[in-house]
Amino acid sequence: MLKKENIIKIKILFICLIAVSCVGKPPTTIGNYTDCPDKPNCVSTKNSYSTTYIEPIRYDGSRAEAKKLLLLTLESFGVSSVKNEKDNFIYVEFVSKIFGFVDDVEFYFNKPGVIEFRSASRIGYSDLGVNRNRMESIRSKFNVLAKSEM
Repeated sequence: MLKKENIIKIKILFICLIAVSCVGKPPTTIGNYTDCPDKPNCVSTKNSYSTTYIEPIRYDGSRAEAKKLLLLTLESFGVSSVKNEKDNFIYVEFVSKIFGFVDDVEFYFNKPGVIEFRSASRIGYSDLGVNRNRMESIRSKFNVLAKSEM
């Protein structure tokens, strides 16, 4: 018979294993603005004909101003971490609070006045709309900040 103490240790070990397995490895395609896979856990501004399509973020002003506003917007989310930033690119990881699932988000400043992006869950098939909802929230907060900066 297992003692109550041992059962608790087994439960803690199980939870730790689940948490570690939710992280996964960063994709090797980061920075290449690739298409979303045929899974509902990804949204992108790249393919307007796909169910994974989402409208880009539009802005007035310079790229530098837009990047600054985007970084301020991302700070307000608190569960994000900027992993790479270049002149025309920002790579961010979002980590879910409960299970530690990691989503990779790439922002591209390749066209004047437009921020294109791709947001995908690192593991699994469905994300229950988390990436789409987050990106819509980012767009909304970005637009509010942009208006307040005018």
